[in-house]
Amino acid sequence: MIVWTHAFPPRAMTPKPPRILVVDDGHDAADSLCMVLRMFGADADVVYDGEAALLAMEAKRPDIVLLDLSMPGMDGYEVAQRLRVNPEYDLVRLIALTGWGTDEDRIRSEAAGFSEHWVKPVAATTLKQLVSAELERNA
Repeated sequence: MIVWTHAFPPRAMTPKPPRILVVDDGHDAADSLCMVLRMFGADADVVYDGEAALLAMEAKRPDIVLLDLSMPGMDGYEVAQRLRVNPEYDLVRLIALTGWGTDEDRIRSEAAGFSEHWVKPVAATTLKQLVSAELERNA
């Protein structure tokens, strides 16, 4: 019979990587953004239109959505409005990701339910801070 005389130290809990959904009809930009987020430790996925975003919300249950405003068909404003009427997504952080940066644009995105409004291009340091803050929150 083996008797342990020393307790093993508890393993450090690793924080759950933030689930981030990138939604942008610009495939190259969206794919690059997703790749950078993954490099910083996020569990990131990408879709290229509003309808796919709504489906991905159900399947992926992201913590954060980086959502382009100007997309053909269902734009980012409509996606945000549809998400905000569903209480399941109340805690999801919606970030508008756009080339539009006037005060009017920011007011409109806030009215649609976005938590934040970022103007493209987004610096890698901003993305790293986003992932790091979420990792810390999940620790």
